[in-house]
Amino acid sequence: MTRHFGVLIPATNTTVEMEYTQLLPEGLQAHYGRLGKDGNTPFSPSLVADVVYQSQLLGQAKVEAIALAQTSASLFSDDYDAVTERQMRDGSGAPAVTSAMAVGQAIRALGARRVAVITPYSSEVIGLAKRYFESQHGLEVVAMEGFDAADAYMIGGLGPEHARDAFRRIDCAEIEVLVVPGGNFPTMRHVAAWEAEFAKPVITTNGATLWAMLALMGEATKLPGLGRLLAEIPRGGVRRGPVAQKRNMR
Repeated sequence: MTRHFGVLIPATNTTVEMEYTQLLPEGLQAHYGRLGKDGNTPFSPSLVADVVYQSQLLGQAKVEAIALAQTSASLFSDDYDAVTERQMRDGSGAPAVTSAMAVGQAIRALGARRVAVITPYSSEVIGLAKRYFESQHGLEVVAMEGFDAADAYMIGGLGPEHARDAFRRIDCAEIEVLVVPGGNFPTMRHVAAWEAEFAKPVITTNGATLWAMLALMGEATKLPGLGRLLAEIPRGGVRRGPVAQKRNMR
């Protein structure tokens, strides 16, 4: 039986669909909704309407869970996760999560608290990421580094060497998990190699979002070769809110 889940991505994102299409096994199918992007702001009122509308369309596809794959959107407002999760859930009739929530919950599911954050974001945004993970998920960010990418197109053009070189610069014994936020940063196929080199888990936006979708669907499929999180599928930490209606199974 094929399991279906929905993913909302910014219009500028060219990575999520590629990674999931290439790396998901037979039996897992992602369906996508694109969201408009207004200048440098994560979401304007008109883009909130996109979240609602695209969630409703994915609901018509009877997805079993839905996620927003844009970690930076959650960093600018303390209630963004709760509000957006509710909008997606109400629109689609399926349990929902933002990718920032998924990253935080994945780290806690691994039993970790002290992390390093390596991200394409500017120094201003990475500071917001530190505040978000510490205040919203009870983590301790002990090191962080950004690549100061000016827009999503620059992020999509980054290579795995950017993250690996940053890991080498900041890694220390105190760090329990290496975190790489950024849904448009191609990372998923490199996670296992990074974990082998640095001997600690690596959590990325798209990997954590996929893990959360599997958890919300109650899917036990493990995905070897994509890092510890997806190979082991730890279940602690994923919060499932009430849904408007029970999804019809295909």
